[in-house]
Amino acid sequence: MAIKLIEKIQKETADKIAARKFPDIHTGDTVSVSVRIKEGDKTRLQVFTGKVLAVDNGQKNCSGTFTVSRDSFGVRVEKLFPFGSPWIEKIEVVKKAPSWRSKLYTERTFCSHKAVRKLVKK
Repeated sequence: MAIKLIEKIQKETADKIAARKFPDIHTGDTVSVSVRIKEGDKTRLQVFTGKVLAVDNGQKNCSGTFTVSRDSFGVRVEKLFPFGSPWIEKIEVVKKAPSWRSKLYTERTFCSHKAVRKLVKK
């Protein structure tokens, strides 16, 4: 009985996600995600633009997520967005880029030699 209820809820949320019609997102693409943020009793839209590092569990699945990463003032910022989130207003693909891997987690640890030298000198 409980399994049937869970399957029913998953089907309903999958239908809601399909109705929103997000564009196809792949790893390596640069996307712009508009997120609704609530501050007190006001809400506003904040745009998070960055490179997609991973797409997990698929876009049509109710538990599907995607990870977006960007550099903000020299600090790497990553956000994990669920496709089924009601806070996501829209997703725009800014730039398509081919990638040879399904997960680009190697970009997390990427560091230039100049930055390493600066850290060693201090």
